[in-house]
Amino acid sequence: MDTSSTHYLCLAAALAPASNLQQPIPVTIEQLTGILCCTPRNVKFILRKLEEQHFITWVPGRGRGHRSLLTFSRHVDEVLEESFQELVSKGRIKPAIDLIGQYQVNEPLKERLLAVLDKQMGFWSEPGSTSGQEVLRISRNRSMEKLDPAIVYTAFETYLLGHICSTLITYDAEAGVFLPGLAHTWEVNESSTSYLFYLRKGVRFHHGRMMTSRDVQGTLQRLNDLASPVIGHFKDICHVELESDYRIRFDLVQPNLFFLHLFSSIYMSILPFDVDFTQHPVGTGPYQVLNLSKDELVLGAYDLYYGIRPLLDRVEIWYLPHLASSVRQYQLTDASTSPGNTPITEEDQSHSIDYPAVGCRYILFNFQREGVHHHPAVRQALRILYHPPAMIRELGGNRIMPASSFLPWWSSRHPFPEGLPQEAQALLQAAGYKGEVLKLAFRVQKEDQEEALWLQERCRRIGLQLELYAFTDYDRPDIMSHADLLIAEEVLEDDWQWGMINYFRNESNYLHGLLQDSQKLTLTWLLEPFARLAAEERAALLDLGESKLRDNCWVLYGCHLNKKAQLSQNLLGLQPGSFGFLDISKLWVKSGFQ
Repeated sequence: MDTSSTHYLCLAAALAPASNLQQPIPVTIEQLTGILCCTPRNVKFILRKLEEQHFITWVPGRGRGHRSLLTFSRHVDEVLEESFQELVSKGRIKPAIDLIGQYQVNEPLKERLLAVLDKQMGFWSEPGSTSGQEVLRISRNRSMEKLDPAIVYTAFETYLLGHICSTLITYDAEAGVFLPGLAHTWEVNESSTSYLFYLRKGVRFHHGRMMTSRDVQGTLQRLNDLASPVIGHFKDICHVELESDYRIRFDLVQPNLFFLHLFSSIYMSILPFDVDFTQHPVGTGPYQVLNLSKDELVLGAYDLYYGIRPLLDRVEIWYLPHLASSVRQYQLTDASTSPGNTPITEEDQSHSIDYPAVGCRYILFNFQREGVHHHPAVRQALRILYHPPAMIRELGGNRIMPASSFLPWWSSRHPFPEGLPQEAQALLQAAGYKGEVLKLAFRVQKEDQEEALWLQERCRRIGLQLELYAFTDYDRPDIMSHADLLIAEEVLEDDWQWGMINYFRNESNYLHGLLQDSQKLTLTWLLEPFARLAAEERAALLDLGESKLRDNCWVLYGCHLNKKAQLSQNLLGLQPGSFGFLDISKLWVKSGFQ
């Protein structure tokens, strides 16, 4: 954005000319020096330049006591829109976004500006040479959460870490088998009390050093040092032996049939022991971090990656709370041309694909706060009101299936009888409800907000007072202090048994924060044998754990969700990754014949 536009918008923000366009505004040079933060001499230079470019007309005051007259010649929205488009066209996304926050923007203009921004998301091929880099831009309509394998708790950041870091092994959920990663093979003794990993040679971290078994040991030690919320999963390890630079053995205090799942999880992403990941995020994955701020994450393809180098050269993720769409954009940049400026035919146009998520939206009760929700009958009444089939029928959207579990195939086993409002009212009376207010927390997102308003109205009809409390960022202490119940969403990994047991045991999530110690001990006792059991027995135990949540109404399951992504027909290499996202390292763009 040029300086004249900046000065014009600065004056407009201070003098509010919206209702006085083409009407002279009395001002003094001294007043303008305060607004523009410069000397009287520079103010006169700026005014002369603005007048030459037809932004304003200026009539200086003659004599002492006579004020000058400033007339705005152009509408502020027009200048703001031009400036926004200029910044975006130059790739200066952050300054463009800041414009929306700095000045009052009406809704129609905001929609136009966001439409311009959306066109900058998706795939770009940088011009100038035949080797122009291919770039993917993704926008997120929320703030960036913690990007650290030891403490990550959100699905999207976990997905990103999977492109930055690598694990010793990976889990193929469809085939139900483990595959080599940084370890090319492994062994386990007959009693499942000792695991030996053989590491690949020649694997380099992004800072250039070769990976060795010491880094694997350091990664586990880092989980302990940072008091990772998942450290409890690794409690069976009693000794780590570095047999050589490329062999490492883990000895356990008891048999653990689930051990390989732990080492394929994002938390055991192997990090260099000699680098502080919080200051310099370095891994061995297909992409390395080029830039990291609260607004933007830029990833670049790592040419020395031990696997197959990604075909996309750079990935930019923009975190734009309250601005960007919740639909992931994998579109090409222009509806009429491909990245190589090749015309795109009708069948090449972008389309939407669906990702039914393993997980659901649900309600948790805050048992850390005193209140009527501690009475089982009050929670049962809310179970009647928060009825999944009714939500799907009345709200629609991305709600695709009633949930009684985080797993859709388990939800399909349960009926969903719809209770009457009178039944909910009778339960409140049985609980001795006297009009106490319950506070419901929800994220500032469309689906969560409409669900909260929908439930509030249903509660109002039977005399249950529900107050809404919106929050923007993950802040467990704040929610624990101010909310009685919470609309949350859980999306599980492809390795769903790992995802479920981690949900029950992860100390950083909402469940752990909002249940009382006695409730958590009940779940801990119930799930204690989990790692010693075979897969089918583990599944049955997880089912019992969910039954405990469901039958006691500690959790009210809502609906399974359908995630959407926009992509181009010219986009190839579509392979599903974690949490229903596409594996970016496999994507490439087909330009076609020139």
